Amino acid sequence: MLDHWHDGYSGMSTILKIDNLRVEYRRRELGQPINVAVNGINLAVETGEVFGFLGPNGAGKTTTMNVLLGFVNPTSGSCALFGVDTRQPIARQRIGFLPELTYYYKFLSAEEILRFYAKIFRIPAGEVESRISEVLKLVELDNVRKRPIKSYSKGMQQRVGLAQALINKPDLLILDEPTSGLDPVGRMKVREIIQRLKEEGKTVFFSSHELGEVETVCDRVGIMCAGQLKEQGAVADLRQRYQCDLERVFLKVIGYQPAHG
Repeated sequence: MLDHWHDGYSGMSTILKIDNLRVEYRRRELGQPINVAVNGINLAVETGEVFGFLGPNGAGKTTTMNVLLGFVNPTSGSCALFGVDTRQPIARQRIGFLPELTYYYKFLSAEEILRFYAKIFRIPAGEVESRISEVLKLVELDNVRKRPIKSYSKGMQQRVGLAQALINKPDLLILDEPTSGLDPVGRMKVREIIQRLKEEGKTVFFSSHELGEVETVCDRVGIMCAGQLKEQGAVADLRQRYQCDLERVFLKVIGYQPAHG
């Protein structure tokens, strides 16, 4: 089984590959039409890339992420991580995941939660404390590590989620709306963390509605709308092609017409 595999185009190492992915949900009521959540998308993400996965609510982003994580099976087509089909038991050790809504026992402290996740990942006992210190420093929570999470702001709780996603030193991070509901300072901190991970050579695949931050940290983006991948490419190339900033590119691609008058 290959750890990484090479595509024929760039010679780079592809870490995440989606081929003609289709996901249908059957409605419970008889005679109701099938709901197509993802409709034949193709995508490849290279090692060390930060890829922004964009689209309005209901575009199919979370469904695609759920297929990548093995939570949902494709109706047809395939997804692969590290060259392994996501329907196979993948080395989950190599993936860090932050869901859009994180839930933790609020009476626990950040370091207690991370100890719990270190056990799940079977991190050797001798490495646990140094690993916890390392990720808490990275997410700037080292000085409040013993405080219960219920005393944290929403932005701090989101950074605990990032620390949890990093505890196993993953090669690939999949983040679903990592700055959702955060104030500008909280968003900036998460953006800085993603930037630092990029500098460390990590691969980050994240969905976001915050187009400003996507423009700042992403190498490439894909824009979903109604289950289809309507556009993808380097941020600079898209701006050049559409002759506008990423926000306007996004609105054009999803066909949004601003109201006049």
